Amino acid sequence: MVKVILFDVDGVLLSEEHYFDASALTVWELFISKNYLSLAPERFTTNYNSKEIADIRSRVFQDDQVLEFLKSKGLNANWDMIYLTVSYQLIHLLEQVKDQESEKIKAWLQKGIDRQTLLDIGDVLNQYEVNLNFESFVEGFEAAGESKQGLFKHLDTIAFEKLSIETKIFSEDRTLWSVGEHISQEWYVGDEHVLASTGRSSVQTGKKGFLTDEMTLCPREEIDELFSKLLTKGLKIGIGTGRPELETIQPFTHLDWLKHFDANHIVTADDVLKAEMEFPDFRPLSKPNPFTYVLGLNGRHSGAQKSLESNLPLENRDEILIVGDSLADLLAARKIGCKFAAVLTGLSGQNARSEFEKNGADYILNNVLELADLLLKEN
Repeated sequence: MVKVILFDVDGVLLSEEHYFDASALTVWELFISKNYLSLAPERFTTNYNSKEIADIRSRVFQDDQVLEFLKSKGLNANWDMIYLTVSYQLIHLLEQVKDQESEKIKAWLQKGIDRQTLLDIGDVLNQYEVNLNFESFVEGFEAAGESKQGLFKHLDTIAFEKLSIETKIFSEDRTLWSVGEHISQEWYVGDEHVLASTGRSSVQTGKKGFLTDEMTLCPREEIDELFSKLLTKGLKIGIGTGRPELETIQPFTHLDWLKHFDANHIVTADDVLKAEMEFPDFRPLSKPNPFTYVLGLNGRHSGAQKSLESNLPLENRDEILIVGDSLADLLAARKIGCKFAAVLTGLSGQNARSEFEKNGADYILNNVLELADLLLKEN
């Protein structure tokens, strides 16, 4: 009998659309803005309209084919998707000047690629005719392993194939990843919240952010009623999300959902990043690693170490249900040994049904509200 339910947020309760928009804008800014590679600074602004954002996302992520492909590989975090897209494209650009600039390229790929390095690379690239090629991403990663680390290691392989340089910078160094993460937070939370979100000031000011424009995947009141029903039935509920804490707590407060949750059982990307810094040998800890959900079960106050050392599958696994929209959520549930309910309100919508069926999801729901009827039958 199910006694504990852990919810993912994006694609389950809240729409991912603005996250994907912010991710596309991040990739775009990194390549064209004067603050980074500066390939087309005249085309950069912090005030793109909705059509312009849609056009940029369509180009960067190839009508979302890139996003769907990465999710099919078990990747769940937008920051990782940004990093893979940026790194692959950077290798493609460097390949175009490798005959003329081989020594500089070798030096760049032996150290962390920070913003200053990107400025230096941009200065060199702007001496040549180079082009971006977002169309080749999926083909370039077809042979990559189905895990975050497998995808990151594949970047090192691509660098060797295209540049004849042996490097582990893409799989082992987080400097460029951190640059992308900060830009994406600027876009998502805006000027008002970026310092609180990242601990760093904006590199590029003038961004409004998407925090005030969250979209629920079912009517707010009906999700609120669902949480009330679950609690009335004596179930415990928690959150295991790849969102940072600010981007979880603020919308939950605004939507009046936070009243249903014990903050000790709301686990976010901030908790994952903190644990990775404290226990680097366990990295990566983001989904499909089960750490997010195990910590959600144990409670944040129990400390990361207890969750990292938990024996899997858990003894009380039959009492746990994870509700998610991605393969990464399902894989995490499998490692815990618990039941998994897939909802079809994520990026791929109803098209995800076959993937969840193939991977043995215990339940497949059109939306999170169907959970109430499911539990009435099961319990």
